[in-house]
Amino acid sequence: MDLNRFTGFVRRCADDYGMLMPGDRVAVGVSGGKDSMALLAALAHLRRYHPSRFEIEAITIDLGFEGMDFAPVAEWCAAREIPYTIIKSDIREIVFDVRREDNPCSLCAKLRRGALNDAIKVRGCGKLALGHHFDDAVETFLMNLLFTGQIACFKPMTYMSRADVTQIRPMLYLGEGTIAGFARGEGLPIVPTTCPEDKESKRAEIKALIKRLQADYPDIKDKVFGAMQRLPLDGWGRE
Repeated sequence: MDLNRFTGFVRRCADDYGMLMPGDRVAVGVSGGKDSMALLAALAHLRRYHPSRFEIEAITIDLGFEGMDFAPVAEWCAAREIPYTIIKSDIREIVFDVRREDNPCSLCAKLRRGALNDAIKVRGCGKLALGHHFDDAVETFLMNLLFTGQIACFKPMTYMSRADVTQIRPMLYLGEGTIAGFARGEGLPIVPTTCPEDKESKRAEIKALIKRLQADYPDIKDKVFGAMQRLPLDGWGRE
């Protein structure tokens, strides 16, 4: 999928949920993975012609894992005149050495999101764009159902009152495979994670479960996603 078509899906999602408004300054949380880099590329393209004329900048929270070099991301951003900031943190140390969490991903995500919220407020950004996509939404719904007994998922757009930040997720109409192909085709700089939990999380278990179910029900992800919109779950009703 080329940049124009990919960005079209991002725009449709953003417009369906009213994510971008005139005067918006949007910070993109960049982990260095394919999802956040694809989102940054699409928003960098979209800002040129979207009627809101929003501005963007990129922010990375360096979690403290060894062997992760963000210099290629910095070079990519500089070439496109996107302000880019790397913020060092001790999140890895807190999660793995101090707290020794049984479910480290949950605490890590919470601490990372808090650090992002603090960082973007300092920079005058009112919105934080996150790289969650179609597969993430389906997986999160099933994780909540199977592990907590709740019918729930993150929202396409969420106002965080404590931080005074609105989180937006403009890639919900794009699947993980499409995003991976786009990132390869565009030659986006990807920073492989060195987190030891990357392939061992509860989310990885749900990915494996969905893959098994797809053998008999190939459209299961489409049905789950559609059900979330039609019910709709809180925040999932389109404008």
